[in-house]
Amino acid sequence: MTVEYPASRRDESVVDTLHGHQIADPYRWLEDPDSTETKDWVRRQNEATEAELSGYPEREWFQQTMAAILARPRAGVPNQESGWFFVGRNDGTQAQDVVYVADSLQGLLEGDRVLIDPNKLSEDGTDSLGSYTVSPDGRYFAHGVNESGSDWITFRLLEVATGAEVDDVVTQAKFCEATWLPDSSAYLYLHYPASGRTEGTETAALGGGQLKLHKVGTPQAEDSLILSFPENDRIFIGPEVSDDDQYLVVTISEGTDPSTRLWLYPLSADGLGEPVKVIDEFRDETHFVRMAGDRLVLKTDRDAPRGRVVSCDLSGNFTDLIPEGEGALQSVRGTASGLAVLSLLDAQPVLSLHDLDGGNARLIPVPGGGVVGLNSSPKHDEVFIGLSSTTDPTVAYYVSAASGEFRALPELVPAGSGFESPEITITRRVEPGREVPYFLISRADLTFDQPRPTMMWGYGGFRVPLLADYRPGWPAWLAAGGVLVITNLRGGGEYGSSWHDDGRLRNKQNVFDDFIAVGEHLAKTKVTTPQQLAIHGRSNGGLLVGAVMTQRPDLFAVALPGVGVLDMLRFHLFTVGAAWASDYGLPDDPAQFEDLLAYSPLHNLRDGTQYPATLVVTGDHDDRVVPLHSHKFMATLQHAQSGDSPVLSRIEVNTGHGFGKPAAMIAAEWADLLAFAAHHTGLRPQ
Repeated sequence: MTVEYPASRRDESVVDTLHGHQIADPYRWLEDPDSTETKDWVRRQNEATEAELSGYPEREWFQQTMAAILARPRAGVPNQESGWFFVGRNDGTQAQDVVYVADSLQGLLEGDRVLIDPNKLSEDGTDSLGSYTVSPDGRYFAHGVNESGSDWITFRLLEVATGAEVDDVVTQAKFCEATWLPDSSAYLYLHYPASGRTEGTETAALGGGQLKLHKVGTPQAEDSLILSFPENDRIFIGPEVSDDDQYLVVTISEGTDPSTRLWLYPLSADGLGEPVKVIDEFRDETHFVRMAGDRLVLKTDRDAPRGRVVSCDLSGNFTDLIPEGEGALQSVRGTASGLAVLSLLDAQPVLSLHDLDGGNARLIPVPGGGVVGLNSSPKHDEVFIGLSSTTDPTVAYYVSAASGEFRALPELVPAGSGFESPEITITRRVEPGREVPYFLISRADLTFDQPRPTMMWGYGGFRVPLLADYRPGWPAWLAAGGVLVITNLRGGGEYGSSWHDDGRLRNKQNVFDDFIAVGEHLAKTKVTTPQQLAIHGRSNGGLLVGAVMTQRPDLFAVALPGVGVLDMLRFHLFTVGAAWASDYGLPDDPAQFEDLLAYSPLHNLRDGTQYPATLVVTGDHDDRVVPLHSHKFMATLQHAQSGDSPVLSRIEVNTGHGFGKPAAMIAAEWADLLAFAAHHTGLRPQ
């Protein structure tokens, strides 16, 4: 039965001439999130989606299962700062995790006291704690609050010892945390102009941030400007203070391009000195780790696509400490004994401890599919690591950097019961010929004597690795009897910078070809069939799903693009979109325009085509990938669809790109996604 879709007005007069192409944009009016017409369209789309999903018998099972999954008590990874220990906990009933504090690890394990409860920040639980740092003297807790899932941050202060609020507020910050000066008198943050902001979102490209210094107890209007690049609105600035308190270390990047510059501002009682430009060209990805005497320890991919650790003088001369190895270097942190190093070996985490000179390597067993936290400091012996598996969220571990002692910290998780994750089997496969690796995951009691409904998850961009780690929907899909496939596509970070380069700019089509190749391999090996195959991805992964469903609509039964970048000809005109040029290029460039037009999901929908059943997910307050991408794509898809498979939008109200979303919203969204996928792949939960 064909679904009756809400009417979407087509304005055939909107046509742009771009590099000799006539580009129609009949749904451009949906770019205005605050217009009455757009809001009415959103309401009618949600009503149509609810009417369709309410008739799915699978929905109740997934709603109950997801509610049970999100009701499991959980805890985050401990963090030690300035003499205090912190951790986030959730008893399973709370929308947001609550931050606890203690003056010792044992006190934290015993529960101690609540420092801040983000559930009290807003009535509907959509305001969240984005970051926190502690002043070096241990007095102030500077926390960033994100409203309704927005990237915008408001910084506030608490007294750590008492929990009392401090009358000190900083607004209009983004993409940063409070970086304290050594004397605890002030902190640095990234300030963004208010121009272009409207209620709930933005309507113009976001300019570059300004690195500002805020003195505690003074009005924000008196904050001093430290660094900005007004001539380039794609420059991002990352400040941190060196562990010896001698330098303000500033990492400078252009958009999401991994290449970095590295400047050091000498710190003294008189303030900041002139910067020492250790690296002053966008050549390689290089990040500060810690000091070693008068030399810097850096993580870099210079002449090492999988990464290496080097010692560097102030003139930028490198000396190897840990040469490039077989694994792809992900993170390097300082410890009181030297270095904690996290690598990926075939997309699986490896943690090792090293002396400061890189020697005396000791492997620490990492019993998980993904590392979700690695907290350490050159001032402490303790290393805290958070590990997750596909079906279970974070388990925190304590590691002694000196001795290598390694133990779980189950005491952190509040008492309670809930959903029991199924026992699963994980195998590693490669699609021959293209050599695209993927994880194949299923319930341990299932066999592959017949094809099964399968969910493929992918990303393939911005050097982000996909691991066999936790997403709230995975245990529900697996418990229902579905198969899960996590793909490692070019463009990601699983195998270093060369792997990334092979999937960006002119090579972006490789990402889509890799994903398609895995789908074909699953059908060839009879794991599943095209009629049983669902695909899912978020953000850049939403672009992936949109691209492959337009290129191979015959290969997939279900497409689930979440908060996706779907209009590749106008993405750079909104909020932070222009920053993504490192992976996508820019449509203003004639050659890059042709590449973008070739795969832009919005512009490759064709009238009269039978597309997979599609459920597009977005948030009305998403100010990173603005919802116009999903809205215009859905209006076009509903106009083009010739088959009986429904194509629908699920638009969450008062949420953004994803982080900070309340637990109940997470459960409801996953329940709808999985019920939709199950209904159209033939998965019948038992």
